[in-house]
Amino acid sequence: MASAPYQPSLLRLLHGLMAALVGLAWLTGLAVYSQFDGRWGRLPLRLPEAIDLHGSLGVALILVSALFVPYALSLGRARLRQAANAVALLALLLCLGSGLLMDEDWPRRGEFGHLPYHLHLLAWLLLSGAVLWHLLALLRRGGPALLASMLQLRLRPGDTPRHWPTQLRRFFGFPPATEPRRPSD
Repeated sequence: MASAPYQPSLLRLLHGLMAALVGLAWLTGLAVYSQFDGRWGRLPLRLPEAIDLHGSLGVALILVSALFVPYALSLGRARLRQAANAVALLALLLCLGSGLLMDEDWPRRGEFGHLPYHLHLLAWLLLSGAVLWHLLALLRRGGPALLASMLQLRLRPGDTPRHWPTQLRRFFGFPPATEPRRPSD
């Protein structure tokens, strides 16, 4: 019997935060679109202050991305060889970049002709497709066990949060930190 897949705890933490924030940003973005634009259809989805909430989630995504993207490009580099993972990361970066270029008052004022707004809508659609592709690729590659491994709370020895700095130092080729010597009694 094959052992269950194990994902590093830092990856699970950062990936879980990203997944939660992307999902919430997607829903609030849908609410903003339905409430203010709706050129291609509307949903009966109303959230008070949806634009502000969407923007706050975007800021949180940028902060988590500041940790996740370097992780993905370094320790997770092998995973980026999977096209579905790389496209999802690129779509996320396009969402964040185009969101930074936007003025949150454009939808409130009915100004939907700005290029950053169109890029943001396109990025939103690309990210939706990329996340779906990412999930399907995971299922194809490792089945439900691989998907479930991202939700595990179990930690292996040497993979606790206190080991993360050592893991990062080792990956980047820095010598391990030395323990401070205790004065002899």
